[in-house]
Amino acid sequence: MITSKRLTTGVAIALATLAAGLGTAIPAAADQAPAAPSPKVELVLDVSGSMRTRDIDGQSRMAAAKQAFNDVLDAVPEQVQLGIRTLGANYPGEDREVGCKDTRQLYPVGPLDRTEAKTAVATLAPTGFTPIGPALLGAADDLEGGEGSRRIVLITDGEDTCGPLDPCEVAREIAARGTHLVVDTLGLVPNAKIRQQLTCIAEATGGTYTAVQHKEELSGRVKQLVDRAAEPTVTPVATEGAKSCSAAPALKPGLYTDRAKIAQHRWYRVDVLPGQELRASASVAADRAVDEDYGVLLRAVTVHGREIVRGSEAGAGRTDVISSGLRYPKAEVADGDDGDGKPAAETVCLQLAHSFSAPASVKRSPGLPVELTVDLVDGPGDASDAAAFGLGRGWWLLGVLVLTGLVAGLLTGWLSRWRVAVWRTN
Repeated sequence: MITSKRLTTGVAIALATLAAGLGTAIPAAADQAPAAPSPKVELVLDVSGSMRTRDIDGQSRMAAAKQAFNDVLDAVPEQVQLGIRTLGANYPGEDREVGCKDTRQLYPVGPLDRTEAKTAVATLAPTGFTPIGPALLGAADDLEGGEGSRRIVLITDGEDTCGPLDPCEVAREIAARGTHLVVDTLGLVPNAKIRQQLTCIAEATGGTYTAVQHKEELSGRVKQLVDRAAEPTVTPVATEGAKSCSAAPALKPGLYTDRAKIAQHRWYRVDVLPGQELRASASVAADRAVDEDYGVLLRAVTVHGREIVRGSEAGAGRTDVISSGLRYPKAEVADGDDGDGKPAAETVCLQLAHSFSAPASVKRSPGLPVELTVDLVDGPGDASDAAAFGLGRGWWLLGVLVLTGLVAGLLTGWLSRWRVAVWRTN
């Protein structure tokens, strides 16, 4: 009897504990933040007749694109809703009016079934016209709805053949909708006219243009763009650099955009506190026909004009963008107060210069697109780790070489004098 009562009491306690746990768990679940909206991406593939051309690693452009798509589909993040649209894939005839409407959604935007998507891509064969404008409009409609980021990735080997609907104007129309839809373009042929059109499409929506001529480049770039859609979006802040440091805008940590004309220097200012490290990088994009030799220079300078540290990069041949960066840590100081208990900040002037040049026929205005990143982090324990005396990371090596040269010179001089003295004695 006693055992029965104890068992009943134990069961009652267990049920009460379970009920209390459920009662506290339900509100906790209700308090959880809602899941972030899923990003949407649609890959738009050119399947026009010119994709039969065999000039990508010994394969046809279509075969290279299919292989790249398979690689991309295997690596799509789980949270990304992905779709595929084609242009020029279905109508083999010569009727321009019909051919310029040849765009359809091959795989709907949504949770990805990799096997089904790969099977759909495998059926494609180069066929018809290149209606880029209608394909972009169709893709924009496919991506409507939802609060997540939206991105179109256009892969094509030629310019639009279905005017007068200008793809660049279509991209501007898409941007004007205010839906924050980005169009990135990839060109499979290094042609100046194609490059100009695809660059215009990308720039109209805040996207990027990339020229690719190898399978690895194609799959790698598309993977990067799909991954970027899954990352939190950072909206660059428009700024305008000045002609001198004294008139330059003061920048806080963040991402900025600007324009720099050919042969024009741009200046910006950043306040760096003791114990902080300034990390800055700048990228300049070649959005027009420029000469083959180019470079970019980013310098950190004091307000009095003394150079602290610099970063530079140069190259030759065709490029889309060139970047450089620098680090400057400001050491901790024991008595670096400005009188009110706060540490005194140092104003660092950032000078950006590029050596892009172009024929006289190329427009100078607006300037080349510039992207500037500024960050302030906790500095290293020893500020000389990254920069000291304006000599950068290699200052200690330079010091060792100077001391070695001094000692070697002294020894050489002493030996020479000793030999002369011995010669005179004998």
